[in-house]
Amino acid sequence: MKDKLPRYTMRIERDLLDKLQYIAKYEGRTANKQLEQLVKRCIREFEKDNGKITEDMIQEMYGNDL
Repeated sequence: MKDKLPRYTMRIERDLLDKLQYIAKYEGRTANKQLEQLVKRCIREFEKDNGKITEDMIQEMYGNDL
């Protein structure tokens, strides 16, 4: 059974992907989990500087597209 997590395809230069995979392996993670950790860090830092991103803000960003 497939999980219900959304999918996101990303284009990235080969050398960046290779380095990401190296770091992920060093950290004991898959490249996907390493990216997830980086995204979480980015969100934490953004919210620390700019305030929490609320569901209302996300709905406003998407407008009627959701």
